[in-house]
Amino acid sequence: MLINVYDFDGTIYPGDSSVDFYLYCRNRYPRVKRDVFGALPLLLALIVRKKDLTREKERFYRYLSFVPDAAAEAERFWSGQIALIKAWYLEQKREDDLIISASPEFLLTPVCRELGVRLIASKVDPKTGRYDGKNCHDEEKVRRMKEAYPEVEIDRFYSDSRADTPLAKLAREAFLVKGNDLSSFPR
Repeated sequence: MLINVYDFDGTIYPGDSSVDFYLYCRNRYPRVKRDVFGALPLLLALIVRKKDLTREKERFYRYLSFVPDAAAEAERFWSGQIALIKAWYLEQKREDDLIISASPEFLLTPVCRELGVRLIASKVDPKTGRYDGKNCHDEEKVRRMKEAYPEVEIDRFYSDSRADTPLAKLAREAFLVKGNDLSSFPR
């Protein structure tokens, strides 16, 4: 079965949903503000371009332990953010689209349900911030897609990041997204 596959953050959503959700929770829950050091390991890992960010992201997501019901907060968060989904995506969206993202599954489930599309994302416990498995990034995206949808072939793939080259290589056509501009994905 041929489908279109999309990255989420920076691709069909203009920002980083994990960072935006953190800021949203920081404004609603004062204890999240006090956990400033939770973000430092992730920032340092990004600076040194560490490939597997699972442990650093887990430290970042520990702020979720200060949010009484993060899954419910994610629902509320998207009620204000869904309008930011890029128009070019909404114009071509299909019911069989698949979003594959490194962001937490609990965070993207509400927006993907509203859009009526399927989702593969990082499995992060919304109560503790702990991962169940690896961060869904790079080759892990390919592995998870093949595991969940072994019959799928990618017709068109869209991402804002060259880290998604493994998925781009599987697509008949791949596009690099910068803002609202689409160009051929460098192979």
